[in-house]
Amino acid sequence: MSYLLVPLDEAIVFPTVTANLQIDVGEDERIFLLTRRDGEFERVGVVAEVIERGRSPIGEPIATVVGLRRGLAGVATADENDPDALRMEVQEIHDGHPEDEHTVELTREYRAIVEEILELRGADGRIAAFLRSVDEPGALADTAGLSPDLTVEQKVQLLDTLNVTARLELAVEMQRERLAELQVRSRIRDDVESGAQQQQREYFLRKQMDSIRKELGDDEASVIEEYEGKIADAGMPEAVEEQAEKELRRLERQGEQSGESSMIRSYLDWLISVPWSERSEGKLDPVHTREVLDSDHAGLDDVKKRITEFVAVRKLRAERGVEKDSRADGAILTLVGPPGTGKTSIGESVAKALDREFVRISLGGLHDEAEIRGHRRTYIGALPGRIVRALRDAKTMNPVILLDEVDKVGSDWRGDPSAALLEVLDPAQNHSFRDHYLDVEIDLSEVVFLATANQLDPIPAPLLDRMEVISFDGYTTAEKQAIAVGYLLPRQVKRNGLEQDEVQVSDEILNTLISEYTREAGVRQLERELGKLLRSAATRIASESVEQPLVIDEEALRKALGQQKIFQESVERTAIPGVSTGLAVTGAGGDVLFIEATAMEGDKGLVLTGQLGDVMKESARIALSYVRSHSEKLGIDSEAFQREFHMHVPAGAIPKDGPSAGTAMTTALVSLLTGRPVKHTVGMTGEVTLQGRVLPIGGLKQKVLAAHAAGLTDVFLPYRNRADLDDVPEEVREAMNFHPVMSVEEVIDLALEPIASEADVATMS
Repeated sequence: MSYLLVPLDEAIVFPTVTANLQIDVGEDERIFLLTRRDGEFERVGVVAEVIERGRSPIGEPIATVVGLRRGLAGVATADENDPDALRMEVQEIHDGHPEDEHTVELTREYRAIVEEILELRGADGRIAAFLRSVDEPGALADTAGLSPDLTVEQKVQLLDTLNVTARLELAVEMQRERLAELQVRSRIRDDVESGAQQQQREYFLRKQMDSIRKELGDDEASVIEEYEGKIADAGMPEAVEEQAEKELRRLERQGEQSGESSMIRSYLDWLISVPWSERSEGKLDPVHTREVLDSDHAGLDDVKKRITEFVAVRKLRAERGVEKDSRADGAILTLVGPPGTGKTSIGESVAKALDREFVRISLGGLHDEAEIRGHRRTYIGALPGRIVRALRDAKTMNPVILLDEVDKVGSDWRGDPSAALLEVLDPAQNHSFRDHYLDVEIDLSEVVFLATANQLDPIPAPLLDRMEVISFDGYTTAEKQAIAVGYLLPRQVKRNGLEQDEVQVSDEILNTLISEYTREAGVRQLERELGKLLRSAATRIASESVEQPLVIDEEALRKALGQQKIFQESVERTAIPGVSTGLAVTGAGGDVLFIEATAMEGDKGLVLTGQLGDVMKESARIALSYVRSHSEKLGIDSEAFQREFHMHVPAGAIPKDGPSAGTAMTTALVSLLTGRPVKHTVGMTGEVTLQGRVLPIGGLKQKVLAAHAAGLTDVFLPYRNRADLDDVPEEVREAMNFHPVMSVEEVIDLALEPIASEADVATMS
């Protein structure tokens, strides 16, 4: 059939749909409506019937049409009656009425989906009634085109689908998408309305609470104002103040009754407690520093010298306006030495000399990384780390912080605190230290950090790399006596309720106490023994009528402290061949070790006892191999090695290890096999190779001090350690003879007594 062509720009009229068009249809009863997009006609249009003609109020022609059925566009030709109009050949398409099960199921599903959409949109019930009145599947599918939410492309796709079942499938898919979108919108709207209602309810409740608080005189607004004032007065950096203001606004929104308000208030309290703008004026005077150190501590000249240099450098840099270099300004002085040598008290003296606040942080046994960096606020009971707490306690941003026992920091599943300390102690990083709890940057570059340790070995290498080590090697007997007279004795007199003129302790008694009751690098045990002595004196003064001042004599000393505890055993112990005196360093300072060797009939071999570590076991095997390989040169019969050797280091309950016992072990074996005792005045240290070379060792000063305290006068040491003798106090160097050696042969020649008679040698072999 040929119909008048009516183009529809970006519009579609579906079959059964009535539409008003501003067109002149002339006398035609039926027309062909064809969609045009971007100047191009679509393939499928709609044959429509004109049911009414008329004109608009302004005189334009109007036609009311109703769609009848689809039509395939054919050839277009000019209209004979109107040269401006076109007529088109159209192949009309009549929808069938398929009744197969699939089409029926699609029909039911389509009706259900559309009814749910209408319910969600709150549409007029007449629309649902109209939908139920449509029986034909094709016409039912076309109702999807009436949805205002479909695009022109979707409507064209629906019109182009000529197969009724396929059209129903497409309509169902489109309406499913529409239903899903409406459901999401509905949920969002419900949530918003619910949230708005809840907020409105909370708002009214808070207003009621405000009224109650005002009646009770507890106005929440005053709390907010109080925090605002504290934040303004804290002198925070800009970024920190922004964070504080942000949290304060959260507190204001939450209200006091919120479960989170207490956490926010705790956070704000900690943030305000950090002394952001507080600084100690301090004093950079190297002369004053040395005076303070000398008045507080006897001895320790090397330590005092380095600390004085530290202050002098800072003073010059400050006076001359040298550009700040964090690595130069932030040297981390680490005081390493045995217990009781005054490391912690030196830290207090440094703070006193610099006129800064002093805070001590004990790290012994610390395993949790959060103790340094703080806990994150997501944890219940979270707190800042110890660094932030130290700043709060100091009430200044440039205190002296002593990190005590840094060598006793542990690590486990909770983290590695020593790794957290890297950021604290590294001068290149600590200007932007970030505590996990506060979560803001804190400048630690002005803090003077000091660290203490008993030993260097347990300190991780990356952490040790940030430190400058100052060794505390212990005190000589004379230094201990000076410390006792100047510091310990007056302190113990006061602690035990005595007056200075009530008790008199002579230098001879102090010397006896030091030499016969203590053998330590520090003075902690010395102070304990003095405390015992003065408690005994206080008891006599309180319970008896005694003449004052009470003079402490040797009898009173023995009565208070018991019998002598420390004995000089070197004469008796080394009088027998096979015993040598070695020097060692322990966690408590230097010490003297006796190496004992013996031989017996039995299987060839070497038995080692005394809780020796792997290194000392290797030294013993090296010593035996050296002696066997040089037996002829040493004057030892090779038959003497056809026995079992036993080497023992007494105090077997104490673990021992280290590389410096080689010379003592070799000397003990040679002494045993030659029958020549080791001189009772000799102590020795050094590592021995299979060729007999003596290699350098560490801790020479501590070993020499231990030898001096034990009454030894001759010390054999590796030749390459001779420069370390400069660290030994002058009075000790003058009282002892030192023998730097390059080979163990020199030790054997000088340390052993002259060769015994042949009968004695035979007896000992």
